[in-house]
Amino acid sequence: MKQRDINNYFDDLFRLFYRPLCLYALHYIADYQKVEDIVQECFLSLWQKRAAVTEYRAYLYASVRNRCLDELHKTLKNRSLADSDIENFYSEESDSIMQDDSVTEAEIWTAIDSLPDRCREIFLLSKRDGLKYEEIARELSISVNTVRNQISKALRILQSGAKKVIFFIFG
Repeated sequence: MKQRDINNYFDDLFRLFYRPLCLYALHYIADYQKVEDIVQECFLSLWQKRAAVTEYRAYLYASVRNRCLDELHKTLKNRSLADSDIENFYSEESDSIMQDDSVTEAEIWTAIDSLPDRCREIFLLSKRDGLKYEEIARELSISVNTVRNQISKALRILQSGAKKVIFFIFG
């Protein structure tokens, strides 16, 4: 494989896995800056070991998990918790669920990111921040009817995107 092809392949891997890996790491560590550093370090490690790695997805998730657990060990040891307490936090079953959840969360956020700017802003104020339509209207100096229409538009766009994904997978 030519160097240019390898670079493009890793660019694609990064775009495909970066967000899901960050969301996955957030299940372990609540500090997003630390999470981004860990995920970037794992991609660097993969790049350095690319000739020896055959399963990139498994390598990346295992690397992120292990680095997160190392970070937890450091943090929690300062609080005098035993290694067994940290190990009880992790199980193969819960890890598999967290991996799947991170992919789903990334797909949802990618769909939300694709909404038109104003529509996305209103949708997030309502669904993420829990504001009532009247509160959103007051905050953005728009009518309640505009808020209703934008939320409706966002849900239509997200639903049609979900139908396309479902059709692609099962159709």
